[in-house]
Amino acid sequence: MDTTQQLQHLYWRAGFGPRPQDVAAGLSPRKALRQLLRDSAQFEPLDAPSMHFEDPLGAVMAVPPGGPMPAKNPVSTSMVTTPDQAPATMSGSPAEAAPPAPVAALPARQPYRMGPGGVPRLRRADLTPEQRKMQNQGLREAFINISTAWMDRMATSPAQLREKMTLFWHGHFACRVRLPGPALSLHNTTRKYALGKFPDLLLAVSQEPAMLEFLNNRQNHKGHANENFAREVMELFTLGRGNYSEQDVKEAARAFTGWSYDAQGNFKFRPQDHDEGPKTFLGRTGNLRGEDVLAIILEQPAAATFLTTKLYRFFVNDTPDPARIAPLADAFRKSGYDIQDLMERMFSTDWFYDPANVGTHLKSPVELLAGIRRTLGVQLDNELPLLGYQRALGQVLFEPPNVAGWPGGRNWIDSSSLLLRLQIPAILFKNADFAVALKQDENDIAPNLTRADRTVKPTAGAHLPLGPLQQLLGATPAPAQPARLSEFLLQTPIRPENLALVQQAAAQNPVPAEALRNTLISLMSLPEYQLS
Repeated sequence: MDTTQQLQHLYWRAGFGPRPQDVAAGLSPRKALRQLLRDSAQFEPLDAPSMHFEDPLGAVMAVPPGGPMPAKNPVSTSMVTTPDQAPATMSGSPAEAAPPAPVAALPARQPYRMGPGGVPRLRRADLTPEQRKMQNQGLREAFINISTAWMDRMATSPAQLREKMTLFWHGHFACRVRLPGPALSLHNTTRKYALGKFPDLLLAVSQEPAMLEFLNNRQNHKGHANENFAREVMELFTLGRGNYSEQDVKEAARAFTGWSYDAQGNFKFRPQDHDEGPKTFLGRTGNLRGEDVLAIILEQPAAATFLTTKLYRFFVNDTPDPARIAPLADAFRKSGYDIQDLMERMFSTDWFYDPANVGTHLKSPVELLAGIRRTLGVQLDNELPLLGYQRALGQVLFEPPNVAGWPGGRNWIDSSSLLLRLQIPAILFKNADFAVALKQDENDIAPNLTRADRTVKPTAGAHLPLGPLQQLLGATPAPAQPARLSEFLLQTPIRPENLALVQQAAAQNPVPAEALRNTLISLMSLPEYQLS
């Protein structure tokens, strides 16, 4: 494997693929890795007013018995509400936004749920169907804006390693909530600590309102422990099955009693709800709290091995190699679980570039779509169809199938998803007629859409700049261009019969730019393009 192939392998695994200018720069893999680390050093939160949801029904604009209500003020609600409770407004919305339409009269049922500042909030059960529809639309739009902004970051940001690490932690700490505020807060927490120390990341994620709600720790009370949060922290986030007992789960759940959040969406420890009794967890006894449990977990060598194995499977090879993982896990633990140090070690090894690890990773839907945009510099007039393709291919950001996240690997492929994967280049760059009717999702904000509303049509308006690719080709004669481009786009050597088909597609149009476009589409429509 030559240096250029190693460089492209690094850019695909540590980011979302190389651009022509990345290859033309001629950096060694070691220098490219140092550049990736420098570019990813700065944390920049994902945030914009359009990502926040202000519910026009959040405050009841009517006069209840006993006198007028206080005027509505925008308040932060990164908190998660229960299903029968309408969320309050989100902070960050423009102050000059028009006030919500008045609600004609309060339903007779009392008392109302009270939001911050004593402002009543309607229960979701009290909303009319039209009000629910309006609320759902606002929630959907906020999530769409968050997702498209993050996809744009993946495709365009120089902080490629931070974006890729954030995507990894997004699946590792899988969480699905109804409100965009807590989802965005959790996202930015994983983004902030993505390359930091894992103990800091674990504690911060464990105290996020979204995670506490999703894993039922608000139902974990002194004398009535709910074990869900404690179990998943050990099974999925830190240790893996077989490295703790059922009694450890029970004791850890007691330690996490009192962990909650306030009406503004801030973590809050409630001492009166904490079980103060002695607990024995993984051999340690005392009046343990949640922070103590997390610290004890990370003292176990199994934690470093579990985490390193999962990172190895995501960034190196889906088949773990204990001989490679053991020294990495040992160094990871000794470093205080320094994530950046672990990744730098992993990407600096000779075996990272072994042929067995190159071109063997099946791209996730997000990696596929972000990679097309990044490697080719694609500009889109409308990003919404790409979100539809995410759903059709089985990976919607902020909507993991369960707390275990997306299974990945060969699970990404079935007969229908493979067909769509192979068609996407033609859909984007030739306006191919390929409409996808998405399946109903009972967990979606609006699960009962008509088939017409669930159909994604190829209206992305993708613009494919050919200049950078033409510079990469340089003086390469036209007959040799398909082979040269295959070296850039494919991480495995192209088979002779496929190369012949690509050359035939290029020869169908005598205009050089169109021949190049046909070449690109043909190469990206090969099954080999699904691998990185």
